[in-house]
Amino acid sequence: MKETQSKVFVAEINGLDEKGSGKAQVWRETEHGTKRKIKLTIPQTLPGEKVRVFVDKPERRRRRAVAEEILETHPERIGPECPHFEKCGGCVWQHWEYEGQLKQKTVHVKKAVEGQGFDSDLVLDAIGMDNPWHYRNKMEFTFSPAGALGLHEQGNFRKVISLETCLIAGKEMVEAAMTVADWVKDHNLKGYNKDKHEGLLRHLMVRQSFITGEMMLAIFATKGPKDELQAATDDLVKRIEANFPQVKSLLWMENTDWADRTQSENTHVLAGRDFIYDEIAGYRFRLWFDTFFQTNPTQAQKLVDIALEIGKPKKTEKMIDLFCGVGTFSLPFASRVDKLAGIEIVESSIESAKRNAKDNGLTNTYFLAKDARKGIDEVLESFGNPELLLLDPPRSGAGGKVIRRIGRSKPERIVYVSCNPDTFATDIKELEPFGYKLKVVQPVDLFPHTVHCEAVALLELE
Repeated sequence: MKETQSKVFVAEINGLDEKGSGKAQVWRETEHGTKRKIKLTIPQTLPGEKVRVFVDKPERRRRRAVAEEILETHPERIGPECPHFEKCGGCVWQHWEYEGQLKQKTVHVKKAVEGQGFDSDLVLDAIGMDNPWHYRNKMEFTFSPAGALGLHEQGNFRKVISLETCLIAGKEMVEAAMTVADWVKDHNLKGYNKDKHEGLLRHLMVRQSFITGEMMLAIFATKGPKDELQAATDDLVKRIEANFPQVKSLLWMENTDWADRTQSENTHVLAGRDFIYDEIAGYRFRLWFDTFFQTNPTQAQKLVDIALEIGKPKKTEKMIDLFCGVGTFSLPFASRVDKLAGIEIVESSIESAKRNAKDNGLTNTYFLAKDARKGIDEVLESFGNPELLLLDPPRSGAGGKVIRRIGRSKPERIVYVSCNPDTFATDIKELEPFGYKLKVVQPVDLFPHTVHCEAVALLELE
């Protein structure tokens, strides 16, 4: 008979998985007297700790378990600041001293680089924040089917944890979000049930510039704000205008798609305009609800400063900015080079980049909406080979074809801005046959209390 009863084990955490949870393995005895290994994922544990865990259905070889008791604690373990930490999926490392988090992120980048045959000594210590709280300038909250506003539960995307606060979002953003939550309760509005595909309210996006102070509130719902919702939306406008004069964009977004994303089929401006202004490195940007922009402005400024410092742009040089987005790096570099071409596959981002360059008085930029590999070919034909190339790809990396095309274009210097150390290391390995040498890697922590780490690296053609 197959063994199915629950078991309690003592496990030692031997590492962390890609989501920041502790990893361990234990052995159970089967009904035949043999031993079988169970690989466990245990959230909110740290390397080297010994924990007592309850394992449901231990006959399965891989299980997620909860630590019932910490028997031996890590010296850097601390109590979490947020009352929602144990359940909410917004953070995973509030139980770890911040200096410990930074050391772990440095180790992660070093291992990724070393794994591809590079010298790990080229990786500097991760740059952290003086105050690693309330750092996010954008949050996407979810409505539960009952209408409660919150974030998804750790490891359970179908359950929403109702929030009373959030310590990684800007303070004014949290206050505005809680005002929307109260408005929903007062009008007895229902959230969206993704299993039954019914209900009204899906998400609330809040974004705010820490420089200009302008804020955007965008409610995503399954139908428009008129008819039976008119009185409720009128009340929402009154509440926001009375309490949050910094809200310059109050939006209602229709989204009937089955996909659980913050997208809009029809946008209604309830108050203000459909964008807000933000700034990085002294340059002004227009941000719409779907504009990709660095979510930690304090550390994003450091990214730009480091990229400029190691890239050493010159007024005599041509430059390509690959995966340029709305021009976060393009604008600061454009003012320091002769000509700059930006390439990005998202057309709306390219239109924003053009507008942002114009708003900031830059006349030496050219932006192209095209796939990275094809875009490079088109730019090189009219632009010529650049002396400097910067790329800031998504988490999946640039990919071998794009990287090899970069190598064939022979820029003297390559600045790689990465949000994933593993794909970064794989990408730069592709540049070695073209004569590029890795000079330095500077990790920067843009997401305290999470596993994510950015890095800026320089490669030179030898």
